[in-house]
Amino acid sequence: MLSFLPTVQPWLSNPLVLLAGFVAASFLMIWRLHAIEGKGFEGTLLGTLIMPYCSGFANLVFVFVMSRSAGNGGLVIENSLVNNVTNLTLILGLTAAFYAASPPQAAKKKGKAQVDAYRLYHLDLLLTLVALFLFTGAMWALAKDGVLDFYDGLVLIGLFLFWQVLHVFEVLKNNVRKNQSIHWSIVFDLLLIGVCAYAIYLSVDYLVNWITTAENPWFNLSNLGWLSGLIMVVPNAFLALYYAHAGRQDIVVSSQVGDGHICIPMCVGLIALSDKIVVPAYFQWGVWVILGAGAVHFLSIAIWGRLPRFVGFLLLGGYGVFLYKGLGA
Repeated sequence: MLSFLPTVQPWLSNPLVLLAGFVAASFLMIWRLHAIEGKGFEGTLLGTLIMPYCSGFANLVFVFVMSRSAGNGGLVIENSLVNNVTNLTLILGLTAAFYAASPPQAAKKKGKAQVDAYRLYHLDLLLTLVALFLFTGAMWALAKDGVLDFYDGLVLIGLFLFWQVLHVFEVLKNNVRKNQSIHWSIVFDLLLIGVCAYAIYLSVDYLVNWITTAENPWFNLSNLGWLSGLIMVVPNAFLALYYAHAGRQDIVVSSQVGDGHICIPMCVGLIALSDKIVVPAYFQWGVWVILGAGAVHFLSIAIWGRLPRFVGFLLLGGYGVFLYKGLGA
């Protein structure tokens, strides 16, 4: 019955096939997420509450794979820092530089309802960025002694769960205001997303095994945190480019920031429960880049209502600084 496994095994050892499977499953997941937007989850709530679990699912799988053996907490920290910094600087920088959003005045010509919706999504984005400061600042404070232990992990996970509960109630309140309910067909979307999640788990598991056993100066265990962090932002990049092209910067920003919430504090908190983490040397630089990029986003949205093109190039410069400091550490 399992005679086909010997013919399948060579494909599972090919990193390009594994990477293609990872990207394909992520795209299928994102496709069904787009359908969910019209079934009770809208705009910034979609980007904050639903999409991060899908675009960030690979990071959660990475934590699970790394927790199988002790001493891998530092790799999860690397993965989370690289993921968050890349989301906030490279991806959002590229979308701002090449898909500059329309200024708020353009929305004022579309009527009061459009103006009110525009203002609401600005407030939602600012709140999401405030959470970014809270989560990153809390992790920085807990790691001042150089380690993150079990109780630090509990604090980080507790903060994340409280944040998610707030958004669940926001979805329920929003549906009551609009006299609507979550459509029953969302069950099938969630089932398909679950299948995609399992495919992502398999591809990440095999990719990690391949990298840890590869005899290559770049693809090896010492660079696993960086490599995994870069690979796992690929679905986020296409997600951001798609919604940027569609003119939905609210989802672009909230999905990337929300994906960062999955990494910090959720992924870091989870690995801290099973393994005491010794923070890497460039941890401080990573935190400062995240907080600095978050401040740039906050001020841009508060002042201009969007990320101007010049801000995009500024963010790309910040990503270059991170690479220089991190790879040179």
